[in-house]
Amino acid sequence: MENRKVSRKREIKYRSIKPSDQHTLQRLHDQLFPIRYESKFYQDVANGRGIQSWGAVDTSRGDGQSDELIGFVTTRIVPAGEVELNYVNYLKHFMKKIVSIHGHNSAKSDETLVHVLTLGVVEEYRHHGIASHLLKKVIEDASKVQSCRAVYLHSSCENEAAVHLYKKMSFKLVRKLPKYYSFNGTHSDAYLFVYPLNGARFHRWPFEVLISSLSCARSGLESWRTRMKTDTSSQSRESGITQQNRGN
Repeated sequence: MENRKVSRKREIKYRSIKPSDQHTLQRLHDQLFPIRYESKFYQDVANGRGIQSWGAVDTSRGDGQSDELIGFVTTRIVPAGEVELNYVNYLKHFMKKIVSIHGHNSAKSDETLVHVLTLGVVEEYRHHGIASHLLKKVIEDASKVQSCRAVYLHSSCENEAAVHLYKKMSFKLVRKLPKYYSFNGTHSDAYLFVYPLNGARFHRWPFEVLISSLSCARSGLESWRTRMKTDTSSQSRESGITQQNRGN
């Protein structure tokens, strides 16, 4: 019985999330994530109220489960000029750089960003490209909106599989956010990933450039010190050998 289940050919289809998915969506979130969302979140997702989403189903499943969610992605469209009002302070300046076009900083009233809120796949269906396909759906939809300048998301630094996925899909890891997540009194760091769209170009913060320059300078200084120590040590050994030869 188990072997037939493993060998069964899966037929994964993708569709919009609908009202009848609400309870399944909540159950999967509870299973996959440590964060507990309010019921309003699931209602908004299922009914498309301010949230755009995609679901994955396995149409080859039996027992009436062929249309039950086995993966999902939820997103929200955010006006670029309001990012600092809706999210944490670091986005206030950073996203103005992300939406910069052709060298001109802009956070125009008509420009938007897509924030990936949640992305998950049932464990049994992982490593089959489902998460990648769901993200591609998000990027494809966002790229069709000319005012959209980027897709962005957060990932726990400890989630190596997720970090690998985002890098593989050409998301740019732009910043580490110390203690971004808080679960049961325990804090963990997160990464901010960004996928620029529609001519938007990634610009680094002047502060980040300064930090990078200082890091390079520090590395250069340490390298110089190492070479100096090596040269001094070599000179000392040569001096000792010379003095010894002179003594002989």
